[in-house]
Amino acid sequence: MVKIASSPETGIPVSASDDADEGLEPEFKPLTAEQAQAWRQQNPVVSPWRVLALQVVVGALVAVLTGLVSGQFRLAASAAWGSVAVVIPAVVFVRALSRQMRRTQSGFALAGLFVWELVKIILTVALLLVAPKVISDLSWFALVAGFVVTMKVYWLAMALGWMQTKSKPKFL
Repeated sequence: MVKIASSPETGIPVSASDDADEGLEPEFKPLTAEQAQAWRQQNPVVSPWRVLALQVVVGALVAVLTGLVSGQFRLAASAAWGSVAVVIPAVVFVRALSRQMRRTQSGFALAGLFVWELVKIILTVALLLVAPKVISDLSWFALVAGFVVTMKVYWLAMALGWMQTKSKPKFL
């Protein structure tokens, strides 16, 4: 049962459970300039271009290894196209977002994020749909393997510490 009493200052009813809830969320305290600078140093911005470069390297490596192991050019080309279907839309997305970051109005930037994510998805699907026309004797298995391995480079980037989140600063 929750007891309801009025606040002595305002006379407005206050539930007894409000006191218990107050400890759950700390009050918002704006950072000073020094604290903000310290936070930026502890949490550097990760460049998406580094992740894209790693995707290109891994995609090329997958295609070359597929060709060397199988001895078939069609499998290497299929794996390469799978990587292309990841990298090209990602390049378009990152380029567009880097331009969006210059906007001062956050509403437009957020809308741009959704629009460019949709463009990225459409471009990815389009590249996968034209694959049989571009590569004769396409191997869907090799294409999907190249696609998945290249897509999972984000995990490799996190393992390398490129996308590592730092712990909270001690000054808060």
